Amino acid sequence: MKIPTLINRGRGGFNMTPMIDVVFLLIIFFLVASHLSDQDTQLEIELPTAESGSVTLEAVKRRITINVPQSGRVLLAGRNIAIDDLEEKFRQLKDEANSDLEIRIRGSRSVDYATVDPILNACAKAEIWNVSFAVYGRSNRNRSDDKTQRGVE
Repeated sequence: MKIPTLINRGRGGFNMTPMIDVVFLLIIFFLVASHLSDQDTQLEIELPTAESGSVTLEAVKRRITINVPQSGRVLLAGRNIAIDDLEEKFRQLKDEANSDLEIRIRGSRSVDYATVDPILNACAKAEIWNVSFAVYGRSNRNRSDDKTQRGVE
């Protein structure tokens, strides 16, 4: 039987495989989390332009984004929702937020006001007064590839 010597054994080291696995899991987690946080603004909607208004930088509030694409559907968190169910959903979200709740409406510029009016009525019935519209600023009017939006009350 041959006795091993220190020269034949080589250097001792760390096994990096578990650490690499953890790093890859963290990367995947942050990629998925960032994708979900931008989900509401990813829907391609041609926003109207605003001649006036300002961006208010208030304390961090919970914001709910309602998308109204050109088809006239109402989307909450990327899913269709009936106009009749909006008031109940807004009340539920307001109770969960335990503070002021902001509703941002991202409506296509080709959508009639008659489509947006029931959303505003549902907000009023749920006693949510912080409602804003996502629009392009005047300087961004001619740049369709610019994703800059601002809330105008």
